[in-house]
Amino acid sequence: MEKFKQLRSTAIPLEIENVDTDQIIPARFLKATNKKGFGDHLFKDWRFHKNGEVNTSFILNNPSYSGNILVAGNNFGCGSSREHAAWALVGYGFKVIVSSFYADIFKGNSLNNGLLPVQVSEVFLKNILQLIKERPDTILNVDLENQTISAENSELSEHFDIDPYKKTCMINGYDDIDYLLSNLERIKEYELNKAMA
Repeated sequence: MEKFKQLRSTAIPLEIENVDTDQIIPARFLKATNKKGFGDHLFKDWRFHKNGEVNTSFILNNPSYSGNILVAGNNFGCGSSREHAAWALVGYGFKVIVSSFYADIFKGNSLNNGLLPVQVSEVFLKNILQLIKERPDTILNVDLENQTISAENSELSEHFDIDPYKKTCMINGYDDIDYLLSNLERIKEYELNKAMA
């Protein structure tokens, strides 16, 4: 995974609550066993009409908005536990998702794939969505080391929580195996001391 310490980016406001994983990546695209190409099918049934034409009213198709941050409504990633939802979001280019609540499995899948789910208060989420809608060029600053998210040229700022282990992994670009390998010498020393005791 890529190392993640800080991100400055514009954002896309997806002001929809209870977005489930089937809406993020419809079930008919789950046949593949690797991550390649999933970004093409992100929100497929919302981005396109049934006849294949682009749905110009959907926010991801609005040229006014762009960036590596998706600011979504409450309860993002609910529904089935498919890891493909995180694959699709990362494949599309998102590095951070902002919401006031996530399903636990979606949150874990996101962190395991280098996608940072920032959980904020409902008040902060409402304010940040309103700001982005009014000013699409708003820059959000996500600082993982200090666990803060803020909007530049505004007073909007908030602290967010993250599991310390997952924070370490994201900052160093580790998956679970990389983390174990980074501690290999300590593990060997522990085993040696245990054997000698």
